[in-house]
Parts: sequence; structure tokens; C-alpha cells
Amino acid sequence: MSLWSVETTPEGIVVASYTNPPRNYFTTAGTAELASLIRGWRDPAPRVVVLTGGPPDLFITHYSVEELLALARDPEAARRQGPAANRGYHDLLRNLRSLPFPIIAAMNGDTMGGGFELSLSCDIRIARSGDHRFGLPEATLGILPGGSGTQRLARLIGAGRAIEFILRGRICTASEAHDLGLVHEVAEDPRSRALEIATELCSRPAVALAQIKRAVYQGSDVGLDAGLEIESAAFVETLTSPEARGLMEEYVALPVEDRRAWLDALSDQASKGR
Repeated sequence: MSLWSVETTPEGIVVASYTNPPRNYFTTAGTAELASLIRGWRDPAPRVVVLTGGPPDLFITHYSVEELLALARDPEAARRQGPAANRGYHDLLRNLRSLPFPIIAAMNGDTMGGGFELSLSCDIRIARSGDHRFGLPEATLGILPGGSGTQRLARLIGAGRAIEFILRGRICTASEAHDLGLVHEVAEDPRSRALEIATELCSRPAVALAQIKRAVYQGSDVGLDAGLEIESAAFVETLTSPEARGLMEEYVALPVEDRRAWLDALSDQASKGR
């Protein structure tokens, strides 16, 4: 691969870095390479995947406007393609989010447009502090976020806040993105922080992580009653796993007075660095 480079740690954490100088724009070639990586991550599956930018100050700046303009210059061809024009990108991000293990976006610099839409399809987003920009500026170019941005942002922060954000083509700083709920954390070194979280997640049973993703994402796309059915099925999958049985056996073997400290120790891992 020429645009994505991949490293794997002994713990089974995959770090995939995107490099496309000078500005790290996403392209058809870049999406095709990522699609190939996603197919390869199905079997055998990593424990956690971290997506980041290769350049020190850029995650994925945005999708290549040059490629979009080439399509815009032939309106009839664009209309003939219709929704199929961006269906491939939708499928890419849908396949990414449906992977049965955590995906962390280590947003180590500017992350806008198609790059920001990619981050919205990750489970955990960590933005780099400093003079970097995050958001969806498409309206300033006369288009809209067509790579799932209108849908995923509305589901993340609510339609009321999303419509204002998208209509105005807003981009914001890392701290503003955190205040809006667009990212989970802000860090000086998002890659290192992502690896810390990934290491923590590796200590959790893989079955539980996969079923949590299934329950949250599939359940959030349906009504409450249907979501509860999804949750119930996912709960049974975790309850009957050997990993869950072993952890619960360990817990109940403790004296009652020691159980709180056991849970606190695990919770401290999740709170570290916040």
C-alpha cells in the first residue's frame, strides 16, 4: 500500500497511518486502500485499531476537492450516477463502524470534511490540542457533507445543533469540538493517548466489546422496544462467554468488603488521563 502504513503491537493493536502529502487529502485511492484494510481486519481480527495521520499536524484534512470538482464539471454524468456517487464512501464508513472491535481516531491535526466524517464512524475520537481545525466546511463550497456527515453528526449531537453546525460550514478548535461533544478527549499527543486507551481495551474481553458495539449502534438506529431486543440478545452472548464466566467467578470469590476496591481498580484504568 502506498497511502496507508500499518503497524501491529504485540498486544494486537493495529495502528494505521494515512500519508498523502502535502496536505493529507483523502482520495479515491486512499479510500480503496482503507477498504482493503477493513476486509483484512475481519479474519484474523485485531484487538483494537487506531487510525491516525502520518504527517505530524494532519489527520485527514478533507476529501480531495480536485476529485469532487472533476465530477461537478460533468453534471450529466453526476446525475446519471445519482446516489451511487457517494454510496461507496457510505459503505466504507459503515463497514468500518461495524467491525467487532474498537476503532479509535487519533486526530493528530486538521480533520475536516471527509476526514471528519471518517472520525465520526470511529468509536472513540481524540483531538490534538493546539492550532488545529475540526469540522464540516462543505457549505462554504456550495455542497453538503455527503459522506454521511449530515446523518452521523445529527445522531451524535442532535439535529438542532447539527443543522446549525452544517449550515454555517463550521470548523472549530479542539477545545470547542470537545465542548460540542464531537470528540471524547483532547490530548497533546493523540496517538500516544489512543495507544493508552487501546491497551486498556485489550484487557476487556473481546466478546463483550463486540456485543457492546452491536447493542449501542444497532439499537440506536431503531425504536426502544426493538433496541431492547437487540440488547437482550447481545447480553446473552456476553453472559455465556467463557471470559465473562471467569471474571464473575473471580469477583464472587472475593470477600464482599473487597469487591468495591476490585471494581475501583478497573475503573481507575478508564479514568486515567481524563
